[in-house]
Amino acid sequence: MSKVSPALDELPDLPVKGRGALSNRAGRFEAAERSRVDDGWTPEDSGRPATRVFADRSRGIIARNQSPDVPFDRSINPYRGCEHGCVYCFARPTHCYLGLSAGLDFETQIFAKHDAPDLLHEALGRPGYKPSTLALGAVTDPYQPIERDLGITRALLEVLWETRHPVTIITKSAGVLRDLDLLAAMAQEGLAKVCLSVTSLDADLARKMEPRAATPPRRLAAIAGLSEAGVPVAVLTAPMIPALNDHELEGILEAAAGAGAASASCVLLRLPLEIAGLFEEWLAAHYPDKRKRVLELLRETRGGQLYDSTWGKRMTGKGVFAELLARRFQLAVKRLGLNRRSWHLDTTKFQPPRPTGPQLSLF
Repeated sequence: MSKVSPALDELPDLPVKGRGALSNRAGRFEAAERSRVDDGWTPEDSGRPATRVFADRSRGIIARNQSPDVPFDRSINPYRGCEHGCVYCFARPTHCYLGLSAGLDFETQIFAKHDAPDLLHEALGRPGYKPSTLALGAVTDPYQPIERDLGITRALLEVLWETRHPVTIITKSAGVLRDLDLLAAMAQEGLAKVCLSVTSLDADLARKMEPRAATPPRRLAAIAGLSEAGVPVAVLTAPMIPALNDHELEGILEAAAGAGAASASCVLLRLPLEIAGLFEEWLAAHYPDKRKRVLELLRETRGGQLYDSTWGKRMTGKGVFAELLARRFQLAVKRLGLNRRSWHLDTTKFQPPRPTGPQLSLF
């Protein structure tokens, strides 16, 4: 029998420096699958894919939810997609609604909501609007690298400060310190809080898992900087991955408490939709010796599957491992005094924004 020509051999997906996903797997809405093959020439995608930024034309800015798993009912995300490239990011499947991949597309094809500040100004000025703590960055990070140039998050904070509207920021970037002047002023009036994600203190693991996010020491320094300025900080140990970073739980909480964090939360790894395949690829490339054990423990916490979307369970899982992780977290939080958790900020100071058009106020 003749051998198949090497030109027709499918190429394996290999790690791309500075990127989390290994491939650009087709999304669930696509009719065709894509694979890389060796045709004897240098593959077009052999280099590092560059980040491209597009304008997002959304007409609204405040997203609403009724999930019992999160302590807020409204949020704003200045960007779609995230250049941090965290391989586990639960937001990756949202790119499939745009006809793009949850893989490399998600971290290289970024959509920026340039009109977000104006849209927020308009939304807060609508008759009947009632303030409640707004989550900034609940899906994608508001301080991903392009924020340094675009400043959309800062412009949103300026609107929220002008209107005295409470906000909680969710990030894993030390870039949050660039807006410390606004956050400190808002915190003095009970209007601001920051939740900073720390998933590992291991620089090598963090670099592979979250390639363009701030290093662990910089995140701890951000917690310290915020705390020293009077901004309440919560540390998010999210996600905890069985047999990969869960052994670091207590160490992360101790380091965050030492830096000034006042509260903490813990989330078990979630692998909805396209993320499961992307995460398996990542494990095979970076931690082949741990791959089987990690997936076995995840299935144990999800009733035999890699993911269970049931409300009340999707963040925590179930079974022996999940219960042990939760108990470890509870004991550490109590010991370290990280139980000063509150999502509620002051809503009584809210002032609707002034009209920006020619129409004058009657009062």
